[in-house]
Amino acid sequence: MKYCICTFLAIILIAFTCKAQQNTLEYYLSHAINNSPLIKDLQNQVLSFSIDSQIVRAGLRPQVTGNSNNMYAPIIKGIGYDEAITNIAQVSALVSVNKSILSNKSIEAQLGSFRIQSQNASNNIRMSQQDLRKTITDQYIVTFGEQLQLELNREIAILLNQEDTLLKRLTQNNVYKQTDYLSFLVTLQQQSLSTAELEIQYQYDLATLNYLSGLQDTTGIALADPQLQLLSIPEYTNSIFYRQYILDSLKLKNDRSLIDLNYRPKINLFADGGYNSSLQFDPYKNFGFSFGFSIAVPIYDGRQKKMQYAKIDLQERTRQAKRDFFISQHQQQIRQLRRQLASTEQLISQINKQITYSETLIKTNHKLLATGDVRLTDFILTINNYLSAKSLVTQNYVNRLKIVNQLNYWSYP
Repeated sequence: MKYCICTFLAIILIAFTCKAQQNTLEYYLSHAINNSPLIKDLQNQVLSFSIDSQIVRAGLRPQVTGNSNNMYAPIIKGIGYDEAITNIAQVSALVSVNKSILSNKSIEAQLGSFRIQSQNASNNIRMSQQDLRKTITDQYIVTFGEQLQLELNREIAILLNQEDTLLKRLTQNNVYKQTDYLSFLVTLQQQSLSTAELEIQYQYDLATLNYLSGLQDTTGIALADPQLQLLSIPEYTNSIFYRQYILDSLKLKNDRSLIDLNYRPKINLFADGGYNSSLQFDPYKNFGFSFGFSIAVPIYDGRQKKMQYAKIDLQERTRQAKRDFFISQHQQQIRQLRRQLASTEQLISQINKQITYSETLIKTNHKLLATGDVRLTDFILTINNYLSAKSLVTQNYVNRLKIVNQLNYWSYP
């Protein structure tokens, strides 16, 4: 009867697993990228730099301003402001036009600054997406590994429960000792506790995966095998990570150009027209206009230009040191990960052979168990060895997925 109940529960478990909602890695990646506030912030920065460029271009056009100043300073019984200063009254309504004269180099340097910042933000978007992909994929792999382990534990639990009915009857018939049967029950209980503990950890890591992806899904789900494939890794000079050093170099070069432009003469044209009067003599005739220009020529500022150049030189040396370190570490890490991947795949192949032997041994012992021709301790040891081998292959499969994920992190140009 108990055997039938266990079989029925196993069928229910398998049916539930098959019908459970199954989410893929891409499901979490797409939601994580779409929900990331950092990526949204960087996307808005790109739009902001585009607006800044438009503001600069708008500032190059003539700037028209309307001004009106109206003042009256009465002199009462000889007491009041000096008439020579105030003219007693002033009424003006003027339209002013100002136009800064900038060279093409100056305009290009200002626009170039925003263009480089926009490119830098766009590159940061791609790097942030890569970091997010790696983080989400790592968490997905960890959770999927725990799901595999849970499935294995449930498989072993079904096997042990099936044997429990037989062993109990054989023990009652004095085929096996009571102590041997108690040892089997301890193994069964330990397996149950291990499964319960793993279930708690699985639910926690699944909740963490949802949290990192910006999801609030609390329904029971199953994770599909990510089946990560190793992607081709481009030359480091073509990667988004190396591009950051190129953009930093362009920024420093543009900063040097901006410093040079600050020490060039600046010319500004201006003109105004309208009404400007003290209302003292023929105020109806005080309509007119004026125009002119101003020039500012830097002469001496305490050698600040040289100091600013020195700061840029320091930043360039820092950039070169970081770039050289990145190149060295990148190549070394790729070689190490590839060696680790090859070793892991070889180990998985060896463990699978051991699992085949263990499965054969379990089937043989199961037949001998019914006749009492195998020691119960040996049977328990066989199951434990099978569980250890399956756990080890699961662990190494998860490790392989993690290594592939680390390698694929460098795979996007």
